[in-house]
Amino acid sequence: MFRIVRPWEKGLIEFLGKYNRTAPSGLNIVLPFFERMIKVDMREQVVDVPPQAVITKDNVVVEVDAVVYYEVIDPMKVTYKVADFYSAATKLAQTSLRNLIGDLALDESLTSREVINTQLRKILDEATDKWGVKVTRVELQRIEPPADVTQAMHRQMKAERERRATILEAEGIKQAEILKAEGQKRSAVLEAEGEAEARRTVAEGEAIAITTVYSAIQAQKPTQELIAIKYLEALENIADGQATKIFLPYEASGILSSVAGIGDMLHQKHAG
Repeated sequence: MFRIVRPWEKGLIEFLGKYNRTAPSGLNIVLPFFERMIKVDMREQVVDVPPQAVITKDNVVVEVDAVVYYEVIDPMKVTYKVADFYSAATKLAQTSLRNLIGDLALDESLTSREVINTQLRKILDEATDKWGVKVTRVELQRIEPPADVTQAMHRQMKAERERRATILEAEGIKQAEILKAEGQKRSAVLEAEGEAEARRTVAEGEAIAITTVYSAIQAQKPTQELIAIKYLEALENIADGQATKIFLPYEASGILSSVAGIGDMLHQKHAG
């Protein structure tokens, strides 16, 4: 009798109820009445783990379900080593999920999906290796806390967001005030530096002017009479003011004697 094995299948041939050989894909001959063929699907398949209630480490009941992807590596083992692989894989996944979630707090279980997936795949792969099956991946579909816990978490998240917004706003105001104060301080420093520089420039200019005038006077070698005349011009300017009293320095006596000498000289010249 001819039997056809599809490309994604393997055929297990039993002779008088005992495993005899594995038939490859294609056309195979099976002896009637003495041999029979069991076909095994070698494609990757999925086990849908039904939802179950699991208690977390902090005593919160969550509902969890998952899917497990696997492929048959040894068709003989998966046929003869386990009676119902699908049921066995489902129960094993449920038990492993309860253990994994039970070791985590609620917040950890909600944020550690990838870690749970990896650990669950490792556990299932090691357990199903003797059945000739390789678990390729595991995906958690849902971790759902009770409704009241979910509402409390939403309120907590809202309060946390509002707290962060308040802190950020306060930090912004603080930073703005600091920048404003630094700007005012810098402006005052620059203004003071500008005034100091202006005074320094004026002082340097006056010093240069005085030095220049003094040098010019020294170069001309002024006589006592010329100094006396300049002194009289200065006195005239002083007299034009509103003051009713004029104080002359002690040193002015020498200059005044020169003025008297100039008067006598002019008088003699006029008489001659």
